[in-house]
Amino acid sequence: MRSSASGSSIPRCGWCSCARPSRGVFCAGANIRMLAATNHAHKVNFCKFTNETRNAIEDASAASGLHTIAVINGTAAGGGYELALAADHIVLVDDGSSTVSLPEVPLLAVLPGTGGLTRVTDKRKVRRDHADVFCTTEEGVKGKRAVEWRLVDAVVPNSQLETAVTAKTREWVSGADGAMRGIALTPLARSLSDDRREYRYVAVVFDRGARLATIVLRGPAEPPPASADDMVAQGAAFWPLQLARELDDAILDIRLNELDVAAIVFKSEGDPGAVLDHDAFLDANAAHWLAREIRLKWRRVLKRIDLTSRSLVALIGPGSCFAGALAEIVFAADRSYMLIGTVDGDNRAPAAITLGDVNFGTLTMSNGLSRLATRFLGEPAMVEAARGRIGVPLEAEAAQASGLVTFAVDELDWEDEIRVFLEERASFSPDSLTGLEANLRFGGPETMETKIFGRLTAWQNWIFQRPNAVGETGALGRYGTGRKPQFDTKRV
Repeated sequence: MRSSASGSSIPRCGWCSCARPSRGVFCAGANIRMLAATNHAHKVNFCKFTNETRNAIEDASAASGLHTIAVINGTAAGGGYELALAADHIVLVDDGSSTVSLPEVPLLAVLPGTGGLTRVTDKRKVRRDHADVFCTTEEGVKGKRAVEWRLVDAVVPNSQLETAVTAKTREWVSGADGAMRGIALTPLARSLSDDRREYRYVAVVFDRGARLATIVLRGPAEPPPASADDMVAQGAAFWPLQLARELDDAILDIRLNELDVAAIVFKSEGDPGAVLDHDAFLDANAAHWLAREIRLKWRRVLKRIDLTSRSLVALIGPGSCFAGALAEIVFAADRSYMLIGTVDGDNRAPAAITLGDVNFGTLTMSNGLSRLATRFLGEPAMVEAARGRIGVPLEAEAAQASGLVTFAVDELDWEDEIRVFLEERASFSPDSLTGLEANLRFGGPETMETKIFGRLTAWQNWIFQRPNAVGETGALGRYGTGRKPQFDTKRV
C-alpha cells in the first residue's frame, strides 16, 4: 500500500501492513479527471484490477497470516475507503475532520465499482438503511457513528493513535509463527514484437485477423529442487513461480492492450510427468512459506483467468502437458477440445490429461469450490470418480467420458471443428459474450468475490456507458468544473 497524500512507502512489520499517511488525506481514491478521460474498456479494467488487488490483500491475511491495519488520519473517500475495506482492522482518527465515504453516487453518477458496496454489506455487515445513508452522503461519516455503523473498527484521538496501532500490531505478532525472509521477485524478461510475446515459459501469439491470442505454456526443463532450501535458492526462477508470473503478465497485457481479441486459446508443451513432479514437491513442502505462497499465487492467477472477458478455449494435442496444476487451465476454459490418437508424421504419444491432488481443492475458485467441483455441481459422483483416477494419464475418449473435456475429436475433424468454433465466437456480440461467460463461470455458492465481480461485469459495466455518468453533461465530465450535471431522470 501507498498513501496518495505522501507518496512514501508505508512502514511494515513482519506480520502486518500499517497505513500511516500524512494528515489531511488517507486516500482520495481514483483520479477522477483521468477516469473521465479514459475509454470505457480502461474504466472497467481499472475497476477489475484494483479489486483483484484488494482480494489479494484479503487472501494474504486469510492464507498467509499477513494482516493489514488501515490507519485513517484524514479523508478516505471512494477507492481510498475501498482500500481500507480490504484491511483486517480500520482505525479512524477522532479529530472532527477525518472521515470515510463512498461518494460515487452523489458525486459521479457511478457505483463504488471495486467492491465497496459488497464489502460494506457482506464483510463489514453494515445495516442496509445505514449503508443507504452512507453511500448517498458526499461528506461521509466520522467519529462515533462510523464505529456504531461498523464502517470502521475503532475511533481514537490523535494522541492515542500510535498506542492503539502498536497494541493491535503486537496482538497479531504474538500469534505469528516466525519471520519469513522472502525472495526477490526480479523483473520478467520479455521479448516483444507486433504479433508475439515471448517469455521463458510462456509464449503469446496473436492472429489479429482472426481476433485470436494463443498462449502456449511450457513445462519445466529441469526436475524439482532437491530440498526446500534449494527452492528458496532458485527464488523467482523456480518453474512454478516463474510460469505463474509470466502467465499473469500475459493475461493482463491482453486485457488492457488487446481489446479486439475475441478468444484466448491455451496450449501446452512439455513432459506431464515433470509437471506432476513439481506438484508433488510443493505438496511435500506444503508447510514451507515459499511453497505455500507459490500455490497462492497460482490460485490468484487462475482466478484472474476466470475473470478475463475473453472466450477461453483449451486445445489438448500430442506433446501437451496439461497435468496437475496445469490441468486447471483446461477446467477454467469455456470449452476444451482434445485430439483422439496421433497426427500423421508426429511421433509423439497421444494427448493425455493427468489429474493430481492439487485439482481437488487447493486451487479454489472465487466461489470457494475447486474447478472440478464447480464443473460437476449436478454430478458430485463424477468428482469422486475423477479422484480415483489421480495419476492416471487419460487419453481423449477417456477424458471426455470422465467429463474433463468438452469434445474428443479425431484428426479428420480437428481443424474444421476448432475453426468453426473460433469463427463463430468472433462473430457474436462481445457484450453478450462477456455477460454470458461471466454468468456461466461462477456456478455454485455465492460469495463476496462472486458478488463483486458479478456487479462489475453487469451493473458497473452498464453504468459506465450511461450519459448520466459519461455524457457531455454527465457527472464524470462535469466533476470539478463547478457546473452541476444534467441527468436523464427516467428510472429504467
